[in-house]
Amino acid sequence: MRRRVRTVYVTLLVVTCLSLALPLCGSIAARGTSEMLLDRINDTARLSGLAEPSVLTGSAGTLSGELAAYDELYGVAGVVLDRDGGVVASSRSGLGGTGLEEVVGGAPADLPAEVRTALAGGRSGADTVVWPWSTDPLVVAEPVGSGEIVGVVVTASPTGGLRRAILLRWLGVWVVALSVLAVVIIAAGPLTRWVLRPIDDLDEATRAVSEGSLDARVPVGDGPLELRRLGESFNRMADTITSMLESQRTFVAYAGHQVRNPLAALRLRVESLGRHLPEAGTREHRLALDEVDRLTRICDSLLTLARTEDTDHSLVEEDVRGVAEDRVAAWQPIAERAGARLECGGDGTATVHCVEGTLDQALDALIDNALKYGGTGAHIRVLVEAPATVRVVDDGPGLPAEQLAGATRPFWRDGGRGGSGLGLSIVVTLLEMQGGSLTLGPADPHGIDARVSFPTMRGPSTSRART
Repeated sequence: MRRRVRTVYVTLLVVTCLSLALPLCGSIAARGTSEMLLDRINDTARLSGLAEPSVLTGSAGTLSGELAAYDELYGVAGVVLDRDGGVVASSRSGLGGTGLEEVVGGAPADLPAEVRTALAGGRSGADTVVWPWSTDPLVVAEPVGSGEIVGVVVTASPTGGLRRAILLRWLGVWVVALSVLAVVIIAAGPLTRWVLRPIDDLDEATRAVSEGSLDARVPVGDGPLELRRLGESFNRMADTITSMLESQRTFVAYAGHQVRNPLAALRLRVESLGRHLPEAGTREHRLALDEVDRLTRICDSLLTLARTEDTDHSLVEEDVRGVAEDRVAAWQPIAERAGARLECGGDGTATVHCVEGTLDQALDALIDNALKYGGTGAHIRVLVEAPATVRVVDDGPGLPAEQLAGATRPFWRDGGRGGSGLGLSIVVTLLEMQGGSLTLGPADPHGIDARVSFPTMRGPSTSRART
């Protein structure tokens, strides 16, 4: 944008300078020529009055002396011709190099157009313009005769002095024009920045909002009316988005906080039941306590989700294989009741930095979906692969490609298997907050292959091993 404005600005200035300088140069040349031409016409007219008796008698008399004196004084060659083109008198014995060579020694039909015009009673040379690059003399022809045209006086003036004067004036014009261009080109940068300052403010505010600074706003006191209206619209939009996000954060934080207290009470009750259970129920009792602890961590993750700006300060180290084995063990009874086979495999090991409970929630949602869509007899494998990747693969009927593409959207439903449609979308949100990803694809030969990936390197974290 800045480059385009500067280009348009400089182009318009160059075109403006050229449109002023070129006509001015033409005017300077025309004016100089006009002044010289008027002076030569007056002199030629005077000579025409002196030449009439000589042309009528055919004798040069004192006319040759007048022409020679004029030539010697001003350097302007002159010749007087009768109606037949014959030379009556001339300022020099030889007219070579004066520009009058074509005037003498030829038939009337071969005379230059200026001479023929004068013989016809007209005056030539009025439309002539001398340019700095032209070398021809300024030729003026004046008819002789007070009544009937009996001859013509032709003068040829050197134009070297006039051309030099025109060139010097042109040089002054171009020095001024180039100086103005240099000044305005130097001023183009600051002027462009001043013109685009409202747009730069809008760009900075947009960038700040996109990076999480929801209090960034655009100053709307300066700039054109259209940009001020745009800034006001942006500020209203930012206020609306901030209000909506604050409402969502408040709701999520409230929900997470309110659920934590019943979970704490539930854990105390479940823990107290351990004293009344036989030895055979100890393992199930421990798994129940683990599930309550996991639900507590999920509530903590919801609170973390509500405080998205603080996620970089609440990362922990989690062993991917350990988490995968724990979740497989926790879902094993449910898989057995569903008639499915659930196992943990893969030869990868990795430690990732993530918000506590993220990997648990991701695997829970994927295993739950695999049991739901795999059906009775499904074989579900949780595979740990390097680097920092976990796959949940089932051999069920799977989903069509278009449904797989939309399964991670909020409130997505398959049309008849229940659920809120939020599990995978929450997982995707948590993973993307931490630089991870969730992709769904078809398994070979059928089923769903869900892949959870974490970045291999993260910033500083709170190191906490899972127990």
